[in-house]
Amino acid sequence: MKKTPIDIQNSNEPIVCLTAYTSPMASAADAHCDLLLVGDSVAMVLYGDSTTQNADMEMMVRHGKAVVRASKRAVIIVDMPFGSYETSKEQALTNAQRIMSETGCDGVKLEGGEVLADTIAHLTAHDIPVMAHVGLLPQSVASADGFRVQGKELEAAKQIMDDAKAVEQAGAFCVVVEAVPEPLAAAITGAINIPTIGIGASAACDGQILVTEDMLGFGTRTPLKFVKQYMNAHEGMDDAIEAYSKDVKNRAFPATSHTYCNDAPLPEELELYKASCKASSRLRG
Repeated sequence: MKKTPIDIQNSNEPIVCLTAYTSPMASAADAHCDLLLVGDSVAMVLYGDSTTQNADMEMMVRHGKAVVRASKRAVIIVDMPFGSYETSKEQALTNAQRIMSETGCDGVKLEGGEVLADTIAHLTAHDIPVMAHVGLLPQSVASADGFRVQGKELEAAKQIMDDAKAVEQAGAFCVVVEAVPEPLAAAITGAINIPTIGIGASAACDGQILVTEDMLGFGTRTPLKFVKQYMNAHEGMDDAIEAYSKDVKNRAFPATSHTYCNDAPLPEELELYKASCKASSRLRG
C-alpha cells in the first residue's frame, strides 16, 4: 500500500529513508523504505559537483519524475534546490507547486529553521507537505570540505533546537537532523512531536537516511564517519567491467547466444551478410 506523509508523521516504528535519483535505484529501494528522497545531493553524486548548490529546478524535476515512475510504496519527497525558495514565500510556493505537479511526488524538502518558518507555514497552508531540515545545511556549504558537525557549542545547540521547534510549529510533517552530536539529537527528538530523521545524528532519532550510493559503496573516497557501507559496489563494478573488457579483446563476447543470425533464405544481396554471420560463429568456436 502506498504510504503518505501522514503515515510518516504518525509512525510508531523507526522510519527507513534513502536517497534515490534514478528509476533503477528507486525500484530497488522502494520495497524496503518508508520514504525516498530525491535529494539535491544528486548534483554531487551523479554529476560530480563539489556542492549541492549546482542543482537546479530542471535537474530536480527530471530526477523526481524518474523516481516517482519506479516507486509504488514509499513516500517520495523532492528537494527544493538552492535559490528556489529563499527569496519569498510566494517564490517557494510557485516552485513547490511546479515540483509536485510535474513529478507527482508527495512533498518537498527545504533547508532551514526559524528563518524559514513562515515559508513552511505558507506551503503547508496550500497543501504542500514539507519535510524540514536542520543542523548542517548542505546548501549553505560551498564545498564538500565544509561539511562539519553542528551544535557542539551551547548557543549553536540552542539554535538548532529552536529551529526544530519552529519547523514543527510551522507544519512540517518531519525534520531531517544532520550532523549533530547524539545528546542534541536525543533532546530534539524528545522535544518535538514530529519524527526526526537522522543523518549523522545517531540512533536517537526516529528514523535514518543515507545517500544510497554512499551506503552501497559506489564511490572511491573514504566514507564519512556516519556512513555504514553495506557492500562495495565500486569493487564489484570494477571486476565486472574488467571481465567485459577481457571478453571483448579475446572475442569471447558477444557469443552466439548474444547474436542475431538469420538462417532463412535471403535475397542475393544479403548473402554476404549470412556468410559473415557464419564466419563470425566459427571465430567464436
